[in-house]
Amino acid sequence: MRSINSYALFFLILLSCSTLQAFPDKPLRLVIGSVPGGGNDLVGRLLAHKLFENLGQQVVVDNRGGANGMIGMEAVAKSVPDGYTLYMGTAGHLSVNQALYAKMPFNVQRDFIALTQPVALPFLVYLHPSIAVKNLKDLVNYAQSNPGKMTWSSSGNGGLPHLTGALLNLTANINTQRIPYKGSGPAFNDLIAGRVNYCIEAVSIGLQQVKAGKLLALATSGAKRLSILPEVMTLNETYPGLIVLNWYGIMLPAGVSKDRVNRLYSEIAKILAQTETVDKLTSYGFDTVQSTPEEFSQFRLKEEKRWAKVIHQAHIQAD
Repeated sequence: MRSINSYALFFLILLSCSTLQAFPDKPLRLVIGSVPGGGNDLVGRLLAHKLFENLGQQVVVDNRGGANGMIGMEAVAKSVPDGYTLYMGTAGHLSVNQALYAKMPFNVQRDFIALTQPVALPFLVYLHPSIAVKNLKDLVNYAQSNPGKMTWSSSGNGGLPHLTGALLNLTANINTQRIPYKGSGPAFNDLIAGRVNYCIEAVSIGLQQVKAGKLLALATSGAKRLSILPEVMTLNETYPGLIVLNWYGIMLPAGVSKDRVNRLYSEIAKILAQTETVDKLTSYGFDTVQSTPEEFSQFRLKEEKRWAKVIHQAHIQAD
């Protein structure tokens, strides 16, 4: 009898181990809370492709833009917590919305598990050449001489591009008109078309336009100048302390088992440690972060508190 029980126990252990090793054994879905064309989409698709190469399972990218990421997040929050559905969003989606909206269809802390923060990046202030402005001081002087006339675009009400522009207005004491868009791509496309004067968005989205001389990069929002655009000054050089780093994060619905969380984090961490991946992301203005689930959880909460103060000071309200 003991021998039969021992064999049964051994069989169960083997079955359990094989089940763990088999994950994932079917396609995964990466829900991106932005429309195609922006930095969040670019990084998400890069990771999806690399995960497919490493895991041998397709990673279906599902863009769910709109409502500042809440449409996609709600879908993931309600999905089966088996590790096959992931959400990738911006700092605005994951840390700002909680301070911006009185009611949300989910609670980020309760309904999600933090997986990792793959990248961080500064923004660029892009200018359409139709305005006779050559640097940040020129823009400020022009705006002060023409209050309310300059227009600028950004994605998502309450997103970090929006908050960065609001901080610039407050710090420089200028009055400009923000034109909101549902995503980074549409916001940037209208800048290229000359429908707005300037735009605050990710480095990746407009780097080629700047290098081609079609747009002017006035300033970067990071603490230091970009190695790929060393001639572009920082906002901090003109206005000390005005530093904003955007970031993207990957979340899972609450309830995913610890072993599957660790497996997914391990695979993404390996991708972000590859020289090829680092070089690719650096060329688009991203810095790889690769934080652990615990580190990302703590960081996300810290950012939530930081931006709650900014929203209050700038009197920013949800649409």
